[in-house]
Amino acid sequence: MWDMSSSAPIRWGMSSEQRLSLAELSALSDEQLMANLKAGCNDALAVLFRRYRKLVLSIALKIVRDPAEAEDVTQVVFLEIFRTVAQFDPSKSTTKVWILQYAYHRSIDRRQQLSRRNFYNSTDVEEIDNLIPGATPGYGRFTEAELKHLVQQGLATLNNSQRRVIELASYSGLSMKEIAEKTGDSLANVRHYYYRGLQKLRSFVLGTGEAKSA
Repeated sequence: MWDMSSSAPIRWGMSSEQRLSLAELSALSDEQLMANLKAGCNDALAVLFRRYRKLVLSIALKIVRDPAEAEDVTQVVFLEIFRTVAQFDPSKSTTKVWILQYAYHRSIDRRQQLSRRNFYNSTDVEEIDNLIPGATPGYGRFTEAELKHLVQQGLATLNNSQRRVIELASYSGLSMKEIAEKTGDSLANVRHYYYRGLQKLRSFVLGTGEAKSA
């Protein structure tokens, strides 16, 4: 994937007399940047990327709920903007709105792709995350102390890989990508351990709760 965060200039499509420096481009409005991008000044895309990367990434992360996938979506969004810049009409939309539309659409597309591949394991991750000590408990049948104790018991039922990934994510606050780098496992394996482990943990806690209320 093209790393648009790089400071290396991209110099295609314009003569040396027409080129603006990155500093000059950075001083332009969004619409002026789009006009320069249409004219073949590809450095304009790097400026747009720096200007809107965090916003696009935040949208992607909220929708796909995975840092690595959100980064991929962000790259896809800006590459698509590069490919379709000729379609941009400043009389119909602002640059920001145009970029945000791509961010929403591509994020939703990626989430649907991930769902078809069972990436989320048909599990409501937000609900499961409430089981982790420190979060607001979502299961009123337990006191907080009981819930923490049950989670510790549930963690003991997981295999070593599942338990380690969940502890690194929940207690150390690491992303899936950071856990993969730390453990040496592939990102796909780390995700599998995490979601499968949380499923088993949820089943353990809910099963105990049902027995308790019986």
